[in-house]
Amino acid sequence: MSYISGEDRNQSILFPQSLEEYITKDNPVRIINEYVTQLDLQKLKFTHAIPKEIGRPPYHPGDMLRIYLYGYLNHIRSSRRLETEAKRNIELMWLLRKLTPDFKTIADFRKDNKKALVQVFRDFTRLLSNWQLFGKELIAIDGSKFRASNSKRNNYSKKKLARHINYINEKIAGYLTELDETDQTEAGDHKPDAKEVQKRIAQLKERKAKYQGYQDSLNETGKNELSTTDPDARLMNNNHRVEVSYNVQTTVDAKHNLIADFKVTDKPNDQRQLAPMVLRSKKILGKNEFTVLADKGYYHIHDLVYCHKNNITTYVPRKVYANSTGDRQFFPDQFCYDPKDNCYYCPTGKRLSYYQGRREYGQLVGYQYRNRKACSSCPVKTRCSKNAMGRTIFRHKDQDILDDIDRKTRENLKTYKLRQMIVEHPFGTIKRAWGASYFLTRRKASVSAEMALSLLTYNLKRVINILGTEEVLRRLRENKQAVPV
Repeated sequence: MSYISGEDRNQSILFPQSLEEYITKDNPVRIINEYVTQLDLQKLKFTHAIPKEIGRPPYHPGDMLRIYLYGYLNHIRSSRRLETEAKRNIELMWLLRKLTPDFKTIADFRKDNKKALVQVFRDFTRLLSNWQLFGKELIAIDGSKFRASNSKRNNYSKKKLARHINYINEKIAGYLTELDETDQTEAGDHKPDAKEVQKRIAQLKERKAKYQGYQDSLNETGKNELSTTDPDARLMNNNHRVEVSYNVQTTVDAKHNLIADFKVTDKPNDQRQLAPMVLRSKKILGKNEFTVLADKGYYHIHDLVYCHKNNITTYVPRKVYANSTGDRQFFPDQFCYDPKDNCYYCPTGKRLSYYQGRREYGQLVGYQYRNRKACSSCPVKTRCSKNAMGRTIFRHKDQDILDDIDRKTRENLKTYKLRQMIVEHPFGTIKRAWGASYFLTRRKASVSAEMALSLLTYNLKRVINILGTEEVLRRLRENKQAVPV
């Protein structure tokens, strides 16, 4: 039995006469080409949007944008790989009309058009909104850590710098001791001579001066840490690993799980991010009332009160705080509030009455409740509090609002459980399926542009799956005709 055989390499064959014949009508590259064609690159402030009259002509910014959109759509982010693909990939040859820019030109385009690339994401979001693909009724907000282009070795805290400097001081002291020694070692043992020791001491002093400079920088800026490769990145807990990262916040609309907004931050957690993201969503979606889903990492009094006062319904699980002893039966949420008598009842049934208000920076923030007499004779006091005077319960002045949010969240658990499917799916796709769990560029503005490309192509793939290539092309052409020339 013979094998399946191919054709003779010397056999003459007839290829199609044009690149157009290689690209099918439903190929996504046609969508990329049509979308970029209708963009106002000058309004988006792309470099070389208006070519200069003198000098070497540049590549058209539209062609460079096409390279990146195609690359990110096909999980290719490296400028060197994009250079290679432009020379061998038939789809990219069609898209660029056989242009072959080098990797430096490709990389410089992304570097020189950071803000413009973010604006392209915003433009595509507006287009999706015009196509009624955003429901604008239910959104989910979440954050995920993306590894920065900065190793842990090049990240320094005050404690780490102090440890390095102490180590260097000990090494210098050891070398100085060697210089003072006059004993001769055995012939077979190697011992550095005075010149070599002096050289090592000079190197250590140079490193020490560098670390002391980092210490001075931290003291001047008041920051807790310093990253030398990417100064904007911070050390964060990322999937049970501590890495130098960025925290990317996204807002996803529930209708088709399309990303409406994103923001790159250097905050190690999601605290105080809910209100800013909601405020941005109101502007982007053009709607003042909607429902927001978020995990307990976003549970913060000021943010939740802000959403409540602005008619934003929030479903956020209540964060449970521990007491000083760590006994779960005596956590603050185990104390029951009686609004009629304005008092609390502890787990043992004792009543804690209003004691006094608490002020911070001259402003009333809440009220305190206690019962020292009952606490002094309580048989389980050691499980409840380490304070010799007994337990004090604090009630925030807006606690009624928080209780109402907690009640609504528990009543709408079915809706809240949609959160993971809505907002965590994009992160999983980009980080796991596409392999884009880390940034190639440095500084917040650059990584924001990088993230904009990833999220834009995610939305583009979603839209193609929802509408189909032919329908997307039809709508793009209609939109092009509607845009005034």
